[in-house]
Amino acid sequence: MSVGDVTLPGMDELEFMRGRVYGADHDDPGPRDGRTYVELAGGPLDGLLLDVTDHGETELRHGVGLPTEIGRYGAGGRALYMPRGPGGRVYDWRGDVP
Repeated sequence: MSVGDVTLPGMDELEFMRGRVYGADHDDPGPRDGRTYVELAGGPLDGLLLDVTDHGETELRHGVGLPTEIGRYGAGGRALYMPRGPGGRVYDWRGDVP
């Protein structure tokens, strides 16, 4: 797999995406100290981390709709993720919406 001019030998796309934070700068995609993250499981954003540090209790309980171009609806679409359980650190994909 290559990213720009950088080749990552022996690393497939799934391995490359793990540990990356959704919406983070491509030059600094990893998690930051002092922040709280959940893992996105399934769907187009599988394996990415989501920073939930500033999310309210309602959003943490009911889930999020995250803009993505790689979902079913392309540009402008959203991938829906819901917590696996109360206070869960894994959010499961529930589908895509336009």
